[in-house]
Amino acid sequence: MTEEFQEEKPRIILVGLNLGEREEDFDRSMKELKSLAEACGKQTVGIITQNAETVNQAFYVGTGKVREIKELADLQDAGEVVFDDALSPSQMRNLGKELDLPVIDRTNLILDIFALRAKSKEAKLQVESARLQYMLPRLIGMREQLGRQGGASGSLSNKGAGETKLELDRRRIMHRISELRKELAEIEGNRETMRKRRDDSHLPQVALVGYTNAGKSTIMNRMISLYGAKKEKTVLEQNMLFATLDVTVRSMEFPDHKSFLLTDTVGFIHKLPTDLVKAFRSTLDEVKYADLLLHVVDDSDENHKKQMEVTQNTLREIGAGSIPQIVVYNKADLLNMEDLPRVQDGKIFMAAAPGIGIEDLAEMIREQLYAGNVDAEFLFPYDKGGDASRLMASATVQGTEYRPDGIWIKASCTKKEAVKYQRYAV
Repeated sequence: MTEEFQEEKPRIILVGLNLGEREEDFDRSMKELKSLAEACGKQTVGIITQNAETVNQAFYVGTGKVREIKELADLQDAGEVVFDDALSPSQMRNLGKELDLPVIDRTNLILDIFALRAKSKEAKLQVESARLQYMLPRLIGMREQLGRQGGASGSLSNKGAGETKLELDRRRIMHRISELRKELAEIEGNRETMRKRRDDSHLPQVALVGYTNAGKSTIMNRMISLYGAKKEKTVLEQNMLFATLDVTVRSMEFPDHKSFLLTDTVGFIHKLPTDLVKAFRSTLDEVKYADLLLHVVDDSDENHKKQMEVTQNTLREIGAGSIPQIVVYNKADLLNMEDLPRVQDGKIFMAAAPGIGIEDLAEMIREQLYAGNVDAEFLFPYDKGGDASRLMASATVQGTEYRPDGIWIKASCTKKEAVKYQRYAV
């Protein structure tokens, strides 16, 4: 397809306010904002920044900067202005009037990306709930922006989250939020049932966590190809921010028949909107039930240390900060490392895309999960054959005998399993 027939991307101006951050941290945030805009299908045609001690309550940036933004937007024929921080309803309204352009903030941009990426019913409902809660205090300014847009596609008008209309009044939005809460509560009930079923299996649970686009889904797919217990389906794997929003659980089995469940989760990001954290709480809660976390880091990203901090802070926020971790420095091949994979002190430097280090990572998982195993003997009455089968499926069986008084099993099992079947211990 020739360029003249390709749809032109919306042209935008990025705006950032540095309130005393280190210059490199501020630059990193602005660079990430540009990546977010690209992920949302927008073209950055100008960037304006300001150093200040405090936020301008009326316009977020100073009035002189507002004029500068308008001049640059006119010069570059920009159709939208995107701010790196969350704007208050009044700031958004005032800026919209002064600039005569749609104004959105980082929160709005991430919500738009989530709306584009949401595929499952649960993800779509979660995103719609977050977007409506974001819209609620901003209705007046958004109506005015809609008028300036002339109905064109832009802020909060994507189709991904139920095609929410900006003309909804407060009462109708609150009613819809209430409906969404009921639907999500029902889905959460189903999720709890599935979670309880997994807990009852007593299989160890491992969760992939980390910054968005660090390579979690790639690791999941490589693990499936080598250790997938039931020819499990792979997950979406793309080089983009927030490629997947849905939690995916797959069953893995080592060559010695030790099994575990591997969970792929939504990625984290700097300044992750509070409404999204709340809306995706049930999804993020999956991480809390893991026995081990694989903290995936894009080692080739110059800002990976900051990204690790964001991940650790988010884990603490959702109550998963104390779960044991293996730090997985992925994409290390992009740094031209010659001795990959490299394992040291609970960390691994590897490259999932070309398949370098997957077996080494699996061995680290195996050692971590089963380091606390205990050897035990059990005698299951024949009418408790179901319990015997469950133990044999999850533990490493070292011997079995069918005796007159029941099924004798010698096995290496987790302490949790040893306690569960203690009444059969011999």
